[in-house]
Amino acid sequence: MLHSHGEPPLAPRPAKIAVVGGGSTYTPELIDGFARLRDTLPIGELVLIDPAAGRLDLVGGLARRIFAKQGHPGTITTTADLDAGVAGADAVLLQLRVGGQAAREQDETWPLECGCVGQETTGAGGLAKALRTVPVVLDIAERVRRAAPEAWIIDFTNPVGIVTRALLQAGHRAVGLCNVAIGLQRKFAALLNTAPGEVHLDHVGLNHLTWETGVRLGGPEGENVLPALLAEHGDTIAGDLRLPREVLDRLGVVPSYYLRYFYAHDAVVRELRTKPSRAAEVAAMERQLLEMYGDPALDEKPALLAKRGGAFYSEAAVDLAASLLGAGGSPFQVVNTYNNGTLPFLPDDAVIEVQAAVGTKGASPLAVPELDPLYAGLIANVTAYEDLALEAALRGGRDRVFKALLSHPLIGQYEYAEALTDQLIAHNREHLSWA
Repeated sequence: MLHSHGEPPLAPRPAKIAVVGGGSTYTPELIDGFARLRDTLPIGELVLIDPAAGRLDLVGGLARRIFAKQGHPGTITTTADLDAGVAGADAVLLQLRVGGQAAREQDETWPLECGCVGQETTGAGGLAKALRTVPVVLDIAERVRRAAPEAWIIDFTNPVGIVTRALLQAGHRAVGLCNVAIGLQRKFAALLNTAPGEVHLDHVGLNHLTWETGVRLGGPEGENVLPALLAEHGDTIAGDLRLPREVLDRLGVVPSYYLRYFYAHDAVVRELRTKPSRAAEVAAMERQLLEMYGDPALDEKPALLAKRGGAFYSEAAVDLAASLLGAGGSPFQVVNTYNNGTLPFLPDDAVIEVQAAVGTKGASPLAVPELDPLYAGLIANVTAYEDLALEAALRGGRDRVFKALLSHPLIGQYEYAEALTDQLIAHNREHLSWA
């Protein structure tokens, strides 16, 4: 459409994007997406921020080579100075891990001593991560508010639901992001032999507690092909989720692979007790990746990075940032944001993960049909846990930690909650100001 003067509308101003945790081994995935999708999200300046100077130098060097190879005109800078790095930013991406892989290793091991799943985003390990992370993220967000008051904060830091709720509750311009939905969208598109943009998911739940209740072609009102998808490709989908095919057939939906921790908890615990932790695998992979990043001839993300996790994170991040900044982006995206009546059995200020209309004013969830009690009940239970977890993260105290653990559906027994409380505090004392 032309303006009244007969001139085409101006292209959006190239954005300044800051990445907190820019020294992460994930970052080249993000850089690759920024380079490939520069027409969707024009970037003038990209700042990678991280206190780990050695890692940051390696990642920053590879990032510049990726931009150069793909002909991206933007500049990439690296810094340990958070305030300088985020100053004047249009969007700030958070991808940090407080305590690093060493803390994750603990999260994945000590809960197993009580017969509870050891995992970094759910159960006792997930609570430990929330307690370490929320205060740090809120401090970062306050500094962003001072240095870049109009910036959007995009949170990829786990546990995304709890962290996003902390940000929103403190009045920040924030949206939470996870790559589970976009990963399923890409898988379904491949199975259906269609373009990913043609696949719309009826995705509902909480972060890492979601179900695809429909798979529609063309948009929210499109034909629901989920029954046919399950009938034809149920074995493949079940194999990816590591759940029996009959579970998917009986449910008639596709649960996130995180639901395996709930639907097959005891089997997962037995499995985790007999193999190295995921944290140990990732730590070894990170050492190899960082060595590769130091090769001055490397100018693309290495294939090994796909095994690190976070697949399609860059594409989801570009899409979300572009929409929030008015540069384009898909009209509907799966994000973490306030419930605001979308799920009537939850408080308005609960953070849910659903399809939303995303624009410069933020994310507005699309309407969700009434949920089966099988899913609504678990969502309500975990939301109650997240309430208590956030209270413990914000205010501290052994009793608050105990109550959060007791409320979690994967724990729920007071003897376990008592023992896990002691373990959590003992393993995380250096990160807990109140302990």
